[in-house]
Amino acid sequence: DLALLHRMVARADVLVQNLAPGAIDRLGLSADVIAEKFPRLIAINIVGYGQDTPYAAMRAYDMLVQAESGICAVTGTPDTPSKVGVSAADIATGMNAHAAILEALLAREKTGRGRIVEIAMFDAMADWMAVPLLHYEYAGRETQRYGLAHASIYPYRPYACRDGSVVVSIQQNNEWKRFCSVVLQRQDLFADERFATNAWRVANRTALDAEIEPIFAAIDCEEAINRLNEAQIAWGRVSAMRDLPHHKALRRTEVALPDGRRIAVPMPAGRSEGFATVPSVPALGADTDRIRSEFAA
Repeated sequence: DLALLHRMVARADVLVQNLAPGAIDRLGLSADVIAEKFPRLIAINIVGYGQDTPYAAMRAYDMLVQAESGICAVTGTPDTPSKVGVSAADIATGMNAHAAILEALLAREKTGRGRIVEIAMFDAMADWMAVPLLHYEYAGRETQRYGLAHASIYPYRPYACRDGSVVVSIQQNNEWKRFCSVVLQRQDLFADERFATNAWRVANRTALDAEIEPIFAAIDCEEAINRLNEAQIAWGRVSAMRDLPHHKALRRTEVALPDGRRIAVPMPAGRSEGFATVPSVPALGADTDRIRSEFAA
């Protein structure tokens, strides 16, 4: 099997591995061996933490990396740090690996040589934390947790109506003016110096919410959305899991399972309808014989 792996690598464009640190070296595919024997190979080594850091040997799973990187420190409610509800570290690492592979393939067209790239899960999450990090180090401001409210733009949060909630996003002062006059029907709030700029609205969010919340609480979602549309204010609903399967923006594609069943999954971003003819998930070992035959000694 090891000889088979080496024969496959010899003909491959890309090798992706996320084994424990050092395991790929023990398989005879260290950086030195790859550079000597497979100079055109693009080798993507997925690790938890940079191998030139004291965390090199640390075990790394999605939630552990979210916690270590500070993602949980800026996610959740004021009282409760939370992880992102999906495997953000895993997904971001895969996306970074995909981008690195494409860059390396383009570079190889010019140089004729492959490259070895390390993709660390922690790096992916630390990159996502760039804005809170810059705020902390250069502005002396520590990003707080506000649940579904934005930390540095206000009002940018859900407001409860009589029959549900609507998320409102005010990004510019001309939007704030329209929001006050059309949605809230309170032009006096636009004239209030406490709320004159985004920075002041963020600083006085509690006082501002005390003015806004009763207005939304007195109307239903449809009325709120009608006013927001009239004022050209961005809005969104807080969808529950039961809402997503029926969401009007959800595009799907079918995937065939090994037992013949078909399931509908979200259409990958950047793909159009019919990008593949019902891709199938292979059963365990489905390609083993074909691979042994293709890469026979």
